[in-house]
Formats: sequence, C-alpha cells, structure tokens
Amino acid sequence: MIKAIHFSELSDVIQVHVDDHHVISAPRGTSIGEILEIVSGEYDAEIVGAVINGSLRELTYPVNYESTVSPVTMSSPDGMRIYRRSLIMLLETAFFNLYPDKSIVIDHSVSFGGYFCRLDGSPQFTKEEIAALESRMWDLVREDICIERREVSLEEALAYFEKINQPDKVSLLKHRKKDYLMMYFIGGHSDYHHGYMVPSTGYLKWFALEPADGGFTLRFPRRGSPEEIVPLQNYPKLLATFRQYGDWLERLEIDSVGSLNDAITHGRIREVILVSEALHDLNYAKIAGQIADRRGEVRVVLIAGPSSSGKTTSSRRLSIQLLAHGLHPFPLELDNYFVNRNETPVDQEGNLDFEHIDALNRTRLGQDIKRLIAGEEVQLPKFDFHSGTSVPGEIVQLSPDQIIILEGIHGLNPALLEGIPTQKTYRIYISALTQLNLDRHNRVSTTDTRLLRRIVRDARTRGYSPQETIERWESVRRGEKSFIYPYQENADVMFNSALVYELSALKPLVGPLLRQVPFGTLAHIEVKRLLALLEWFLPVSTEYIPDNSLIREFIGNSILQDFKLWKRGRE
Repeated sequence: MIKAIHFSELSDVIQVHVDDHHVISAPRGTSIGEILEIVSGEYDAEIVGAVINGSLRELTYPVNYESTVSPVTMSSPDGMRIYRRSLIMLLETAFFNLYPDKSIVIDHSVSFGGYFCRLDGSPQFTKEEIAALESRMWDLVREDICIERREVSLEEALAYFEKINQPDKVSLLKHRKKDYLMMYFIGGHSDYHHGYMVPSTGYLKWFALEPADGGFTLRFPRRGSPEEIVPLQNYPKLLATFRQYGDWLERLEIDSVGSLNDAITHGRIREVILVSEALHDLNYAKIAGQIADRRGEVRVVLIAGPSSSGKTTSSRRLSIQLLAHGLHPFPLELDNYFVNRNETPVDQEGNLDFEHIDALNRTRLGQDIKRLIAGEEVQLPKFDFHSGTSVPGEIVQLSPDQIIILEGIHGLNPALLEGIPTQKTYRIYISALTQLNLDRHNRVSTTDTRLLRRIVRDARTRGYSPQETIERWESVRRGEKSFIYPYQENADVMFNSALVYELSALKPLVGPLLRQVPFGTLAHIEVKRLLALLEWFLPVSTEYIPDNSLIREFIGNSILQDFKLWKRGRE
C-alpha cells in the first residue's frame, strides 16, 4: 500500500487533542481559552489554564499548531495558584482605585484558605474600609476587565516601581539577569506577578475579605471545594508566630528577597546566617525552659509538623536543651506503633495510608505511655517493616525525671493520646510557617520551601530522584491537610523552622537535581516553576552554615545526624 505522503499548504485550521477524549478543530491562532469553552461543562471546576504539549500556559495563549492539551482547573495545584495570584491582582487594583497613596502587603497564608494582608506604614483598616474594598473588588469582577500580560524592558519596570515608591520591587529587580519583565495590567493599574493569571476579572467569582487582628484576611476557596469559601477559623497562635518572624526580619533589616540579595552582595551573609541561627537557638531554649518550669507535671512532649519541617533536628536540639535543664528525654518512636500491614487503612486511590491516624495502634500506645510515666517496666513494640507486623521490642523502665519525646504527624490530634491527661503533655507544632517574600505582593510559598528541602534530602539519603519526590508530594500534602493542619491551634507553642537565607543556600544544591527531570512529564511543569522561583535568589555557600543548623538535616553534614540519647533504666 502506498502512503499518501506529500507536501501541502499550511491549513487555516488546526486540531487540538483534549485529554484523549476530544479532537477540536479551530482557526489557527485561536486562544486555548476559546477552544476549551466547548468542553468546560465536562470538568468539575472552572478552567483557568492549560497544559499544551507539556508546558503550562495561560488561557490567552494562541494555538498555532496541532497540539495535545489538558485543561487546568481550580481543583489542581497549578490552577489554584493561577486563581489566587489573579485574586491578589484584583485586590491590588481595587486598593489602588480607593487608596492610591497607601500600600498593601500580602503577608502570609493561613491554612483554611486565605492570605493575611496589612497596610504598610499606615494605620490599619476599619471594618467599613474593608467592606468598601471588597465592594470595589466585586465591581471590577462584574465589569469583567481584561487582565493583560505585557513585556516591558527592565529599565522601564525599574523606573515605574521607583516612581510609585515600591523599594522592595526595585531592590528585587536590581539583581535580575534578564533585561525584560512580564507585567500585568487591569485598567490603569499594573504590577509584576510571578506566574500566570486568568484572562479577565470575571473569572474571580469566589472570595471574601474578613477583618483580622492588625489587618484582614483575603479569603479564597481550597482545591477540594473550588467554589466554596470555608468558615473562618481563629488562629491566634499562628498569627503570633507570624508576627514574631516579622520582628526577626526587622532585626536582620531584611524584609524581602531583594534585601536578602543586597545583604549577600554587600558581604553581610555571615551575619544573616549567624543571627538567624541564634534566633532558632533562643526559641529552643525558651521551649525547654517552659517544659522545665513544669518539671514533674509534664511527662510527654509531642512534636508534630508536616513533611520536611525539621522535626528530627528540632527534637534533638530540644533534647539537648532539656538535658541542660537537668531533665532526661526518652525518645519513643511512633513508627513502632503501626498496626499490622493487613489492618492498615487505605486512601481514596486504594493505596495503604500510613499517614492515617488509624494506621497506629493508639490503644497500645496509650497503655504503654501510662505505664511508663507511672514508673512501670514496659516491653515496647517494634514494627518490622519487612514483614509488615509488630514484634516485641526493648524493655524499658523510666525514672521520675525522664520525659518522653514523641515525634510524629499526629502529635496535636487529641485522639492520639485520649487517655493521657492534658496537663501531663506539652505539644509543639513545627513547620516552615512563613517565608521571606519576593516583595510585598509576591509570596514565596512555605510549601515550596519544604518541597525543595525534601528533594535535596531524598536525593542525598533515600535514593529518590527529584521526579519521584515531586510525584509523591501531592499525596503527602493530602495527608497534611487531613491530619495536621486542622489541629495546629492545639499546640502549646509553635516553632517556625524557616531560615531567612535557606533558599539561597538550597539553590546551588537543588538546581542541578531539578534539571534532571525530563521534559514532557507532569513533574517537569513543577520543575519549571521552582527553577523560575529560584532565579530570584542569589546563591549562598553552605560553608558558613553551623553544623547543628536545622537546614543541615536536608543538605547534610549535621553534627546531630548520629545523635542518640542515653536511655536510662532497664533496656
């Protein structure tokens, strides 16, 4: 059979293959948003972007060649990032319309779906002013104004931000290697935003502004319910931790990535590292002092936090501080309390869910802890990961001055130790709770910080490729949202494990790893985003980082790696 292969003229029509379900024909140069309109009803959430031939694109992207396309909805991580970034631009525009002489700061995220916002250098908003701002945002949504993306020269961008008195952006752009910048425009307002946006304000149908102590919270949906604003929860302990971090940054005279880069170029990075580490030391000492003040009452210290938050290093540094107070910590490994493999619950995809609280034998755990703090001799279990069964472990008897250190993701969940009186426990929540932002309007996600930490550690100690770590990350995040974040405020104290300089230190290590991920994979889309983020940070050598630093848990050469507490009593 002779194949009909021949030269032909370029057709005015292209074909788009959508998720292997449809083939759509459209005039060459049609935007992908217009093309996907005919299948929008088949998706469970608003389409806000698309992956075209392996690359993430905005809906305004013109399709000029036959392409394979996957719509990106608000129920996906990339889709929700696009939506929230666009929402910040909407807030900025409304704020600029009403208060052109003031400046707003998008400060940090809150776990129930929102960003805490505040005024920069001005008295805080009244409830009436917040209501007026929200009303103006809704006006802009109803007007369905185009959100235009435009390339400008770096020189033009610098002049613009100098003119409107945004020194954080000027400082950031001074270190930019490229000679251009992509800026967004809504009507008469323009700004730089790190990442893509929706095509117009009419897409932004779900948000609310609610007063918060010292500012307000910009509310938005979460991916699980992309058309719903969940009820607002109080977070006084979390907010206090955020403010403490802000105070730290003021002491360091670093309020954005641009000022961090300035410190690096001016030779101040040793000072920044040493002061950052000293502030961690102060917090460990303070926590140990609070536990020591309740000597004889507190017998169990629970340390909880999401993946790559630095729990292991924190538990060891806290143990050293407790020893200095004359207390003797006893590490109890929660992993040894897994139920037998055949009793392990499964997740929504049918896989064994080791992060579920029912994966632990809580009855045995509670009984053992009661007996240990009563001074009884206890044979602890040991989980055999090869056979997937619990077997007899060491025999232990604690003295009255020993404190059990229990580290694990469920440490703040009241269901973990239901039979243990609250006054006998001290609960610590550890995470990279807030991060140095690019500038007043461009946040750096602490989730990204933890992912970068984990990529470096997994490649160094566990033999996982960056692609494998990235592909597992979504499952890890689901577990955190279900079993950690709802219980944050149960903590007696929160410890922010972020270090102001860490992304600059991680950059030389994680960059080569990320570049190993092949194009065309879903992980590569995430890699491209992370590499674009790291471009803003000047690199820092790890030689100045102390050997007991929390970041050493991930980059290596930690003096605490082989640290083991002397277990007193019978074993």
